[in-house]
Amino acid sequence: MELKSVRLEIPEEANIIVGQSHFIKTVEDLYEVMVGSVPGVKFGLAFCEASMECLVRTDGNDPELIDAAVKNALAVAAGHTFYLIMKDAYPINVLNAVKRCQEVCSIYCATANPVEVITAVSEQGAGILGVIDGFSPKGVENDENKEARKSLLQAIGYKR
Repeated sequence: MELKSVRLEIPEEANIIVGQSHFIKTVEDLYEVMVGSVPGVKFGLAFCEASMECLVRTDGNDPELIDAAVKNALAVAAGHTFYLIMKDAYPINVLNAVKRCQEVCSIYCATANPVEVITAVSEQGAGILGVIDGFSPKGVENDENKEARKSLLQAIGYKR
């Protein structure tokens, strides 16, 4: 078995949700989650089928984001994983609905940060062991940092 680190490519001003699912119907159901959660969201979805034809199944409403999702799915190449890339929405807007999707088993990350996916590759195929989401901590926030955090949340509409 070989361990690999795969750096995902996330388009500028986009976010990604990476997860594990179990059924080809994931593509249709996650499409419905996205269009039903945030009006005007732009997104691309790629799902790695793990049986039958073992194809990367796709959907979405933005060709650039669909292409980016496919590129990441092919790079990781782990069965029954999905790559949902979005613009004009944040993961917080859709994450609970994604988790409630009956085919979704788990979520590895939901982020706009640089992401590395750690995989194990065997003769059978590849699987995701985990992710490295962003960077390691550089310290503990002080009062000034707390105020900046609160100001950011106000600026994007999550705090009064």
